[in-house]
Amino acid sequence: MLTVEGLRAANLGPIDLTLGDREILALRGPSGAGKSLLLRAIADLDPNEGRVALDGTDRDTLPAPAWRRRVAYLPAESGWWADRVAEHFQEPDAARPRVRALGLPADALDWSVARLSTGEKQRLALVRALEQDPRVLLLDEPTSALDPEAAAAVEAAIREQRDNGRAVLLVTHDRKQAERLADRTLAIAKGRLSGEAGS
Repeated sequence: MLTVEGLRAANLGPIDLTLGDREILALRGPSGAGKSLLLRAIADLDPNEGRVALDGTDRDTLPAPAWRRRVAYLPAESGWWADRVAEHFQEPDAARPRVRALGLPADALDWSVARLSTGEKQRLALVRALEQDPRVLLLDEPTSALDPEAAAAVEAAIREQRDNGRAVLLVTHDRKQAERLADRTLAIAKGRLSGEAGS
């Protein structure tokens, strides 16, 4: 279980929430409400204070890279630092089945990063995050650049991760997506959670 207590950062908080194993929690709110700030704070990518723990182990007791392997953050726009897609994966061949499952050809791992569309980057970045075998996925608008068919493949992958025991915190502007995927939906406004999100 992911536990967040009194989490504060610039323009955020305090935030208290829990996220159980095999749970998808959707987070909805207007642009600028603090959705991405919350994910980044949980991942410890921005200065913050408060307690964040996974299965009782405080984040502060782990080196940052170890925490981010357990609690993987997938931004809306992922970073790519090498010329070839495969260079971003520890075991490219092992990743190919997941790449195919997300509607891309297996040889997409052999492509140049420069030829990738935004949507292709989104899907490949999800595969890259899953390669770390995280316990928790922090997903920031993972289907924002996708057509309906590709979005459905990503949603299926998210459900599979939940079924495999992972917890998922999903930021989405799409109310119907939240209804399809989430066990719970929370609203956020002006950096504060405001309970169950309505329509």
